[in-house]
Amino acid sequence: MNQYWVYILANKHNNVVYVGMTNDLRRRVLEHKTGKYSTAFTRRYNITKLVWHEQRTGLQETLLHEKRLKRWRRPWKDALINKMNPDWKDLSDGWYDPRDLSP
Repeated sequence: MNQYWVYILANKHNNVVYVGMTNDLRRRVLEHKTGKYSTAFTRRYNITKLVWHEQRTGLQETLLHEKRLKRWRRPWKDALINKMNPDWKDLSDGWYDPRDLSP
């Protein structure tokens, strides 16, 4: 069965967040951290900190959940993050070799 993730990234000051989905969370977070897509919203606002994620198995269910979260008001997203990660730490810390993080 395929696995997918819905995730939320934040910038350094936690005042901008981004909701996304992927079938490879480690790869996708690394793409955000290295600014792979130069015109992307996450690169423009330096949104690189993984603050929340949820694993799912169905593609359609995952897409619907991502779209639903994108429509949520910011306080609702903050509450969701606070349940899993009250200190808003980067949950991907330790995933990568520093050499992987150079653009």
